[in-house]
Amino acid sequence: MTANAPRPEQRDELLEYRLSLRLGPTHARQRLAIERETEARVLGRNHRSFHLENLAPAPFVIRLCLQLAGLFRRARANSRRLSTVYNRFVIPDLPGGLEGMRILHLTDLHVDMDPHNLDAVIRQIQPLDYDLCVLTGDYRSKTWGPINNAMAGMQRLREAIRGAAWAVLGNHDSIRMVPGLEDMGYRLLMNEHAEIHHNGSLLYLAGVDDAHYYKVHNLHRAGDEIPAGAFSLLLSHTPEIWREASHAGYDLFLCGHTHGGQICLPGGYPVTLDSDCPRALGRGHWRRNGMQGYTSPGAGTSVLNVRLNCPPEVTIHTLTRGPA
Repeated sequence: MTANAPRPEQRDELLEYRLSLRLGPTHARQRLAIERETEARVLGRNHRSFHLENLAPAPFVIRLCLQLAGLFRRARANSRRLSTVYNRFVIPDLPGGLEGMRILHLTDLHVDMDPHNLDAVIRQIQPLDYDLCVLTGDYRSKTWGPINNAMAGMQRLREAIRGAAWAVLGNHDSIRMVPGLEDMGYRLLMNEHAEIHHNGSLLYLAGVDDAHYYKVHNLHRAGDEIPAGAFSLLLSHTPEIWREASHAGYDLFLCGHTHGGQICLPGGYPVTLDSDCPRALGRGHWRRNGMQGYTSPGAGTSVLNVRLNCPPEVTIHTLTRGPA
């Protein structure tokens, strides 16, 4: 450490100050405190008690089961075999200038999980044609610990994304990532909205902070200033707030988190979705209370870099009034 370099406690104070200016003191204080509490519990910093989480048995157990079944190599190869899925949102009263607008949707990238996966994502998006890119969270592989590798991966990805990239955080992401991501050119929506002008029409793009673990989403703050009847799209990491969002008047809802199950039974039936939502909302296109949504299975993996009967994807959503 050089003589002029800030001490760790000074860096923490500077981070908290910057986050308070960006997000408001309550939001910053709440998210930081929950993260610190979680990390202390997982890592056992005070060394006063034994924590089962320190053993992290889940990856080993899953890998062993797949190896015994002769499926591990296949499952790992599946995780790196991305496809581009094309989805159409048919909206009869879509503003005219938004007809044909293409939105690239990336989610659950976990960029520091396996460099081969990030390479696959970058190769997959390079030839794609899109007007707007949105990301719906989980950029880090773990839910605790350092962010440096994840930030390096997100920098590589940002260089591959053309144009604006709007993003929200997921339950794996630390609030400490916000300043760095914004410095890279990602535009974070932290219970906020933005106006997207396209061919003379207006799309209101809103985004909320993580609603799964941190419970720091605020739909009121995100959408209160969106005019009634305006065309709007909400980004959320998880589909769990579908009911709140539909009654708030959003037209479209994009999310991830579920990984589509990641390890599924034949036919794509998920063993678990790790999400408090109907299974019909666990993957793909859905409708609820007049709102259309799409839950992407994501491009990355969690816990272990494997997939079975649940291929990863990047998604291109096209907005249209209907068949030509």
